[in-house]
Amino acid sequence: MGQKKDLTGSEKSKIVRYLAEGCSSLKIAKLLKRDHRTIKHFIQNSQQGRKKRVEKPRRKITAHELRKVKRAAAKMPLATSLAIFQSCNITGVPKSTRCAILRDMAEVRKAERRPPLNKTHKLKRQDWAKKYLKTDFSKVLWTDEMRVSLDGPDGWARGWIGKGQRAPVQLRRQQGGGGVLVWAGIIKDELVGPFRVEDGVKLNSQSYCQFLEDTFFKQWYRKKSASFKKNMIFMQDNAPSHASKYSTVWLARKGIKEDKLMTWPPCSPDLNPIENLWS
Repeated sequence: MGQKKDLTGSEKSKIVRYLAEGCSSLKIAKLLKRDHRTIKHFIQNSQQGRKKRVEKPRRKITAHELRKVKRAAAKMPLATSLAIFQSCNITGVPKSTRCAILRDMAEVRKAERRPPLNKTHKLKRQDWAKKYLKTDFSKVLWTDEMRVSLDGPDGWARGWIGKGQRAPVQLRRQQGGGGVLVWAGIIKDELVGPFRVEDGVKLNSQSYCQFLEDTFFKQWYRKKSASFKKNMIFMQDNAPSHASKYSTVWLARKGIKEDKLMTWPPCSPDLNPIENLWS
């Protein structure tokens, strides 16, 4: 239940006048159409219709507990303030106090989203950059699948990270879990799709090619001019259904082969501009 509205200055003046005229508090309440207790309380306390709530003093943290919190924040990246304090066996501290303490030693951040790259991956990314250094990327069709997951937030979860520490890498799975799978492409300023993959369909080489035939080729690609098809470069990542021999041969029969099919370095989703579309 919300707080009752305080008496206005005009109502207070009327109460004083009615009292001077000899009216009872009950009669004044009826005249002003206010609760009798409100009028009676004002008469007893001429300053305000309601006392201000006195805040309880906050729990004090000792220097020893402060050191424990700092160590816990370093060992538990992205943990909530409650989890950090509970790991130190510090109870009875309100959230506002916990956050105020943590702000002096940590900050709220999200997990980093970067691929786990080894030396071989880095060299292949360099080779890719050198190969396509002079490519007109407005003629590249960037494609990808994206799953709208039902098993929790993806990229939204935040937690406390100690100052000077790097956020841990967020691990992502490409397949599995509940959700809706869609495929889309972007080329220059045009969006291709998105096309939804039917529920229950597992994208192996055969189903992937059939999916492209029913959506991308029939609904978009065949409407393009011969000159557009000649210059377009098709990009796809190295998912098993994409990079298999079956899919490569099938795309070649469609005219997408050799220089028209972009070579893609492994573990490089951050190089694909369509990731900005998913964001």
